Amino acid sequence: MDNKKNKKLFITIIISFLVFICMCIICMATLLLKKENRTTNNEMQEEIEQSKDENDSFIHEDNIYIVPTMLDPIAPNSSWCCTFQLVWNDVKNKLAKKDIILNPQLDIVKNLNKEDFDESMLSEEYYYKIYGPKTLELKEQIENGIKEKFDQRSDILNNIDWSRENSNDVLFYSMLYRKFEFFQKFNKLDNDKFGNKYEDVEYFGIDNYNIPQSVRNQIRVLYYNSKDDFALVIDTKSNDEVIFCKNPKGNTFDKIYKNMNKKIDKYEGSNNFEELDRFKAPILNFDETKEYEELSNKEFRTAEGEKIVIKNAMQTLKLSIDENGGEIKSELNLLAKASASIDEKDEGRYFYVDDTFAIFLREKGKDKPYFAGRIDDISKFQ
Repeated sequence: MDNKKNKKLFITIIISFLVFICMCIICMATLLLKKENRTTNNEMQEEIEQSKDENDSFIHEDNIYIVPTMLDPIAPNSSWCCTFQLVWNDVKNKLAKKDIILNPQLDIVKNLNKEDFDESMLSEEYYYKIYGPKTLELKEQIENGIKEKFDQRSDILNNIDWSRENSNDVLFYSMLYRKFEFFQKFNKLDNDKFGNKYEDVEYFGIDNYNIPQSVRNQIRVLYYNSKDDFALVIDTKSNDEVIFCKNPKGNTFDKIYKNMNKKIDKYEGSNNFEELDRFKAPILNFDETKEYEELSNKEFRTAEGEKIVIKNAMQTLKLSIDENGGEIKSELNLLAKASASIDEKDEGRYFYVDDTFAIFLREKGKDKPYFAGRIDDISKFQ
């Protein structure tokens, strides 16, 4: 009898010991996981702070953050246009004739040097660019050029001091301008919410059954996994495509675009916008200017060893989209001082874009967009 009691006591002790060991393991795992999460969060915070240090306009409460390339980290409410890259390619290839190296080197310069976008990715009708000595003759040439090509005037040329001509000052300039119209006008919808924060937001789209099929036919579904995970493209009368991607994934426009394309490749559902489907997107209208202060007065050397000083770089970006179509205009000027003069020149699906989304503008038949935007705070874009 005593043996049985001793055996039960021994088993009880063993089980208690094993339970204790398991509890210790669980506690240790929990502590390690918390430590790992803190480390990850700290690393993410360090990355954000590093980006802030390099460009103190990384996050502005009141502004839309403009990035120079699709490879640069984005903040909520960001945008990109190819005008900076088109100019940088000329600075790199025609002035420096090699990769541009600053001291210290900046991440945005590393990304610009990669030439992730170039002239082969866009038809010539979309843009105007030129470079040469900063003279009143060049100013007049630019003004006449954009007037003849786009019937537009510059918003930034008058910010340059043209009264002091210096043959060693070189101006690089580009403008992108497009005005596009949908095949059929969408409905102007009732104002509604955007996400959980924003009220009384203006929308356009398709909200009922009595819409002509021709209006639906201008929409192509790229993928639809749920009402919060989809992408679609709207065709226009020109070669422009307007792409909406709800709840985009990625910390750069390049990653967002690639992740979107991966979902497109995997999608096996219908690409047609069906009779029961609904669509709404916010009306967009914004106008931003960015001066790249982190590049001001930065020096680099050409392949021949000549010193070049970047005096300033400024970019503008205007975009408007409503039920009729849209219009985009972007300019970039970069002024550099050279050491020598430069002589060259089941039930219906709901496609409601009513929360964080990305938008791309792309020339039909091209692989890459010429504009990208991420919209979180819709009040900045209306």
